[in-house]
Amino acid sequence: MKQFFTAIGVSVGLVFALGVPTLGQAGSQADIKDEIEQSAKAARVFDEIMGAPDKAIPKRVLDDADCVAVFPSVIKAAFGIGGRGGRGVVSCRTANGWSAPAFLNLGGGSFGAQIGVESTDYVMLFMTPESARSLLQSNVKVGGNLSVAAGPVGREAGAATDVKLNAQLLTYSRSKGLFAGAALEGAVIETANEDMRDAYGAGVASRQVLFDGSTKAPEPVKAFARTLEKYSPGK
Repeated sequence: MKQFFTAIGVSVGLVFALGVPTLGQAGSQADIKDEIEQSAKAARVFDEIMGAPDKAIPKRVLDDADCVAVFPSVIKAAFGIGGRGGRGVVSCRTANGWSAPAFLNLGGGSFGAQIGVESTDYVMLFMTPESARSLLQSNVKVGGNLSVAAGPVGREAGAATDVKLNAQLLTYSRSKGLFAGAALEGAVIETANEDMRDAYGAGVASRQVLFDGSTKAPEPVKAFARTLEKYSPGK
């Protein structure tokens, strides 16, 4: 029996020696390679969109946003009855600038006659504190939990309707180089728990990352927040 417990002790020691993340302990840079890539992709997409003259998100709209989420290369496969699936990141304004990113999944059904597989970049602006706090839920249904409208683009800012400006969530899409406001009703946003655990360690919640400022991101994961800061400084 003593030998049995000794073996267990050795095994546990080996597990921790190998660097398996414990509570609040992020993985090594090699362990979070995928999360680093997600943040970098989102940063690149947002940079390209904002760099397009007269076709970007209007600055006054972006400046009013409490949080910004980007889902690069979401796959929409529509064969009569289709689906949508992708991964992304979100960052929120804090007293110290844009927060470290939280990781999200985007899903939801789509019904239509289209046939094909399409890759689309999606951008979401959470325009109210209530909509920002919805990110703390296990899942959020666009158009259900949140009122949503297609966001204005470029010079449309001056002609934006009250509906757009009063919506809790403004949504955009970019496909085949065309960037425009998009209707995403029915999509479901969920916390990507596995990505969160890899980046920040077990037991770290979205609240700690997005709002409390109590969790610091590994430096390579900050690419998305740094890009947002370029176009709209935090609080």
